[in-house]
Amino acid sequence: MARRNSSSTWTPPPHGKRSGLLRGLFALRHSWKGLVVTWREESAFRQEVCVAAVLLPIAFIVPVSAAERVLLAASVLLVLLVELINSSIEAAIDRISLERHELSGRAKDCGSAAVTVSLIICVLTWGVICGPLAWHWVRTLA
Repeated sequence: MARRNSSSTWTPPPHGKRSGLLRGLFALRHSWKGLVVTWREESAFRQEVCVAAVLLPIAFIVPVSAAERVLLAASVLLVLLVELINSSIEAAIDRISLERHELSGRAKDCGSAAVTVSLIICVLTWGVICGPLAWHWVRTLA
């Protein structure tokens, strides 16, 4: 954080670090870069974003309570979040070395498992909340 010295003049933060709103804006810029590079490099992320583009509007249209609406949206966003983390783990492992190593494989497998768990959470959430509504809708059409 910037400080004032004894002569009441402004001095920049130590080590050239930004503070306050400017820091937040730069963090947002880095976040955007992360989304763009993940979109460009990871086909799984592109697929999940396409599914999210369909499911998120549905989460706000389907006739459910506010809490259920939040659960539907959060479960979809959780998949994207975990995929971003998994992609960062994979990139870091590949940066260290491209040679096969047991620990590198374990880290990548754990990241992949985390994505799978988030997908299961999403499917269960949508199934429990929207399943009965879909079933009722199908029965009324028949």
